[in-house]
Amino acid sequence: MKKVNYFLAALLGLSIQFASAQVKKGSVLIKNATVLTVTEGTLENSDVLVQDGIIKKVGQNLNAPNGVTTIDATGKYLMPGIIDAHSHLGLDVVNEATSPIVAEVRMKDMVNPFEVGIYRALAGGVTISHAMHGSANVIGGQNATLKHRWGSTDPADIIMQEAPRTIKFALGENPTRVHGRGNGIQPRTRMGVEAILRNGFNEAIQYKKEWAEYNAAASQKGNTALSPVHNERLEILSDILDGKIIIHCHSYRADEIYMLINVARDFGITKLVFQHTNEGFKVAPEIAEYTMGASVFADWWAYKFEVYYSTAYNAAILTENGAITSINSDDAELIRHLYHEAAKTQRYGGMTDEQALSMITINPAKQLGIADKVGSIEEGKQADLVIFEGHPLSSYAVPQMTFVDGVKYFDIKEDADDQRMKISATEMVEPVMIYEGHDSRCMQDTESLFETTESLFLLNQ
Repeated sequence: MKKVNYFLAALLGLSIQFASAQVKKGSVLIKNATVLTVTEGTLENSDVLVQDGIIKKVGQNLNAPNGVTTIDATGKYLMPGIIDAHSHLGLDVVNEATSPIVAEVRMKDMVNPFEVGIYRALAGGVTISHAMHGSANVIGGQNATLKHRWGSTDPADIIMQEAPRTIKFALGENPTRVHGRGNGIQPRTRMGVEAILRNGFNEAIQYKKEWAEYNAAASQKGNTALSPVHNERLEILSDILDGKIIIHCHSYRADEIYMLINVARDFGITKLVFQHTNEGFKVAPEIAEYTMGASVFADWWAYKFEVYYSTAYNAAILTENGAITSINSDDAELIRHLYHEAAKTQRYGGMTDEQALSMITINPAKQLGIADKVGSIEEGKQADLVIFEGHPLSSYAVPQMTFVDGVKYFDIKEDADDQRMKISATEMVEPVMIYEGHDSRCMQDTESLFETTESLFLLNQ
């Protein structure tokens, strides 16, 4: 039996190595650029040498090894690949809206590498996106961190396998609408949302206790104890309690943000990032002290009642209070302009170049747990890079080339106009969808829950 287990373990190890080997790694020397390292200042007229997908050397007068392509970036800017901490790009399904807790579902099972939006994100310099479950549930599904390796046909190739696990939570109207109004179950109110969280974690604690008692008894001679029933949902909640999973929570109002901070403190949870966080400026010191920060919109609010109040100074106020702050898109179009979104923090808050660029590079990398691998131009990090014509924070900036792991996936001058990998024989153009409000993708797959209610409302008008 032991031999079989050893064989299976070896086979698993080989399969992981083989999967890693399928991902392309590139080598390139980019010369004479203004290098915006983000973490180590700006380097004028400098070179970056990439070998096998890793930044090997940053300096001046570097020479390319044999067989390595050289790109002259004189007069251009080189920055780390942009990271979007909140996206639904590359997902076929966004919400599993059947229960207020669906921690067992995984977005990596829904990844679609053929979505042309991935290429369009590369055209905006975005090399990594956080493909999130929607906000229909208090505790939603597990997210997937994607590397934009456009052209890959295997979903596993565009998942950043080494990224830590993350999970989606949601507060406020979305889960109360879906479950209270749509399904007629808890939560119907904000206090119901808190109850769902506390009850879920308390159940997970009891589940862990039962397994601990069983494992202790199993080691005793003559033991006849039966093991507890495996519950994948409670396994995931237990992993959250044990700090193995980072929470990313959809939130707007300051009172509910503070509520979740208190719940997290009560259960010893420290790996928590707030998403949207439109009233985060009201509780910025608390976010800075107790959490991994906030990922916010630059200037989006008032698209529904619970987010009626915010300010374009939100990101700057959070930053000045010491909270790790990133700017996200939550949108397949806005993802192409995140460098413009970051620049808004200079108009509204006077952020420095380094602070503004950090919000779309190293800060989201920290919130995703991948800052040791990406998010800045440093020797030893993965070579996710973007060459810009014009400073990235300028209104006139245009990305020229985008690299992931040293492989060029976007070139504004050389790429064909039509980059779709899959084209329907029955469609003349791609389908166009018009949504009411920016965050409709967050509520994708829940529409049927509200059809009856909306019909009754229209009849009574």
